[in-house]
Amino acid sequence: SDILGLQMSRPNSKDLAVPGPGDVEPGAIGRAESEEMAANLARFDNDDRNTTINKGGTSTRAVHGGERQKGGLKARATLDALATPIVQTATFTFRNTAEIVAYNEGTYPSFEYGRYGNPTVRAAEEKVMALEGAEDALVSSSGMNAVTTMLLALVDKDGHVVTTTDCYRRTRQFVTTILPKMGVRLTVIDPADLEGLERILKTEGATLFFSEQITNPLTRIIDTVKIAELCRQYKVICCIDTTFATPVNHKPIQHGADLVLHSGTKYLAGHNDVLCGALAGKKELIAKVRSLQGILGGVVDAHAAYLLLRGIKTLSLRVAQQNKTAAAIAAALEHHPAIEKVHYPTITSHRDYAVASRPGMFEGGFGGVLSFEIKGDGNPWSQETFDATARFIDALKIPYIGPSLGGVESLVEQVRVVGYYDQPLEVRQKLSITNGLVRLACGIEDTQDLLDDVLQALTFVRPGAVVPTDAEPLMITGDEEDDKTNAWRRKLIRDLPDLRVPITVTAETSCVTAVQLMKSQGIDQMPVVQPLQGGASGEVEVIAVISMGALSKRLLTNPDQVDAPVFPFASTKFVVVEPTATLEEVADALHAYTDRRYGDMGVVIVAEDRGGKKLLRHVVSRVDVLAFETDSLAAAKQ
Repeated sequence: SDILGLQMSRPNSKDLAVPGPGDVEPGAIGRAESEEMAANLARFDNDDRNTTINKGGTSTRAVHGGERQKGGLKARATLDALATPIVQTATFTFRNTAEIVAYNEGTYPSFEYGRYGNPTVRAAEEKVMALEGAEDALVSSSGMNAVTTMLLALVDKDGHVVTTTDCYRRTRQFVTTILPKMGVRLTVIDPADLEGLERILKTEGATLFFSEQITNPLTRIIDTVKIAELCRQYKVICCIDTTFATPVNHKPIQHGADLVLHSGTKYLAGHNDVLCGALAGKKELIAKVRSLQGILGGVVDAHAAYLLLRGIKTLSLRVAQQNKTAAAIAAALEHHPAIEKVHYPTITSHRDYAVASRPGMFEGGFGGVLSFEIKGDGNPWSQETFDATARFIDALKIPYIGPSLGGVESLVEQVRVVGYYDQPLEVRQKLSITNGLVRLACGIEDTQDLLDDVLQALTFVRPGAVVPTDAEPLMITGDEEDDKTNAWRRKLIRDLPDLRVPITVTAETSCVTAVQLMKSQGIDQMPVVQPLQGGASGEVEVIAVISMGALSKRLLTNPDQVDAPVFPFASTKFVVVEPTATLEEVADALHAYTDRRYGDMGVVIVAEDRGGKKLLRHVVSRVDVLAFETDSLAAAKQ
């Protein structure tokens, strides 16, 4: 076409025709490509741009020398390279105005700016498309960018998202705290609750269903087929995150899902050296997400895309070994005396075993991640169970301690510490995140080596004792609990008569005053408060907790700050229980939240929830709990 008076030549339509499979002459495609490249080289015989550059000054030659002429031999060699080239550029140029106009009209396929696309990135997207059997795919800067951008693009104000209980914590955090601020309703169901899902979709409707397959960290299994059928019936977008399963083991699109999502950082890239996310599925849905990503800017760079391309090449080989190792360890631990429970879909006691073992659901296995719970002293929330699990983690010699999964190296984490350290006891109890929960992400090491390492580490779960793998299940020794002796454990905080008035400071209290106050009162932590907005006279809300150990350490290294306000040195993460909590729950919370950095014994804040604000009622210390226990034991002996 003649655009703005400029002519742009186009190839004849016959040249662009793609013959059918029966029409292709052997070698014809290769000859056509070779002829096209020869023509490309010939076009530059009369290109005088290099002459102009070489006549320029030093700066001009430094900027453009060897690069201004884009075609010719360099272009040919780039296309002939076996490995996909890393196109490390932020912007793309055009040869004339006609090209950029044609690009805007969609008749000149190319790229314009790195935020909207890149050849290396597109190669990675097409590889993901091929793996998942998807119409289109989008690679982005991280798995969290993939999920958040997807939700923001596809769920409008007043939308409704349905998700499942067990999932990656940051995903849960986004859907429960960010989406509601944007007018999006959220419903959370058990991964196996198909009846509940149908009732919700039928009576309330929904915009999008989102869940993981397999879930993190408890390895729950969802029924992809039935969920996709329900979503299709009620016109709901179905998106499944298969980071744990990988396309080697499970392909949601084949089972009817609209979208499949990955944290490409994990199995796809597979080497713990790149952050990226991937979303694949229906073309029209990917187009909406791609458009918003171009605005928000969560793009992946070309080098990361190349690492993703390289990693996916060995995906099947790696996952096969990881499947094998995880299944072997799960089987070995199922009846181990030091283990309370194993979470892995090959175990017949797994809650979703029936769905997981259905023919056609999982092609190769269930991935390299398994979770299991250390028995400890039999109380999943006790300090001893916490310590026993820490001893197991520290005794391992092959896995690294750290978050993430899917790489060639094995990684292990005590979930209570790595992912939920700042979460109060009641939250962890609802999510079944016990003090003994371990997540092991198997790498590609030899199966027997990793299994032997796990078994030897389990001999350290009890201090001073070795747990033989063929022994009877460990029993907690000691006298039977006596209801009279342990009645104090069941007392409610609100019913205790002798709790002292809370000792508090405000945000403006000086550091030195706070230290002196804690010293005079014999306490090592106290709440930082402010008047409760809209509350009665004297009612205060807790906004932070100040620690004697942390504050003293800061003042020793920065003595000039003794008169500074205390609030910047306080922690906004603290243990809170309702007044209806029992002393046993308070004791468990204190055990679980001992400050190991500074040695503080800690306190539990007893507060009522007033519209998200914590109305202070009491402060209970470890000394208080011991006093009640001592009084109860003394009374029981009388």
